[in-house]
Amino acid sequence: MKNQKLNKTFFLILVFLVNSVFCFAAPKTKVLKPKNANSSISIIISGKGLAYYPLAANESSVFTTKGPGKLKIITRGHLNTQNKNRIGFVVYYRIDGAEKIKVEFNSVKPDSKASFKDVLLGLPSAGENIIIELSRGEHTIELWSGSQNLKISTRVLFTQIKEKKIDWVSLSPMFPNEPVSLVTNENVVSYYRYSSTKTLKIRITGPTSLRVLNRIEFDYRMKGKINYRVEVKEDKKIRNTYMLSGDPSDVTRYKKDGKKTPGKANEIVINVPSGTHSYEITTLDKCSVLARILFPKKDIKLEEY
Repeated sequence: MKNQKLNKTFFLILVFLVNSVFCFAAPKTKVLKPKNANSSISIIISGKGLAYYPLAANESSVFTTKGPGKLKIITRGHLNTQNKNRIGFVVYYRIDGAEKIKVEFNSVKPDSKASFKDVLLGLPSAGENIIIELSRGEHTIELWSGSQNLKISTRVLFTQIKEKKIDWVSLSPMFPNEPVSLVTNENVVSYYRYSSTKTLKIRITGPTSLRVLNRIEFDYRMKGKINYRVEVKEDKKIRNTYMLSGDPSDVTRYKKDGKKTPGKANEIVINVPSGTHSYEITTLDKCSVLARILFPKKDIKLEEY
């Protein structure tokens, strides 16, 4: 009997330890590939080939990911016989269509532990990092080289961060957007249609956050994944531009319209500063989008003033 109690106690301790390991598992990191990449460059580090992508000065390399998380942009210059000791270079980045940010790296030495698979590319410099915290929702990251005469390659990593649970409540846009009923697992939810000619208008008091779930509308002519752009204006000024991609949803349908299929939801989050602000959301492409607007339940009191 005593042995049975000991075995049971040991089993419970083991279950607790296993659960603890899963709860505190290391966050997942993934490599992001540019959506417009034509080719990659292999850099050998500790015997392993890693894919890097060349940056251009006149056209951005475009990456997309879903936050919250931490973005790590690793940049390496290409050294040659003229600048084999150290180099300096410039990289520009932009998040969600906001202003370009300039980052300068000076006196960067070659990396003695790294080499290009193609030796004609020269020698890779030491990796210089740009770290960016991304909030919840879909994000578009654009990268440019700021050096006309120097080749620069980059590798972008994204590590997910677990976010605190937030209770969200729905918010109706301003007239004239009419609600469209969608059904998911027998639950009926109201969305609102907008397009390039019909703007979705929202008025809200901050500080708070707006969570906008976007679903592109598919008709019989649209097949597979569709890319579309969403522009957000704050108080008549362009705040952000998002590059989104949608597939037809497998679980969500229209309550009444059987000729179309709603896309899978793409989530964007707008951080609203203090005071009352107006937002206009529109597409920059010839398509219609359904949106559901949410904000934190704790901020309802702000709307009462």
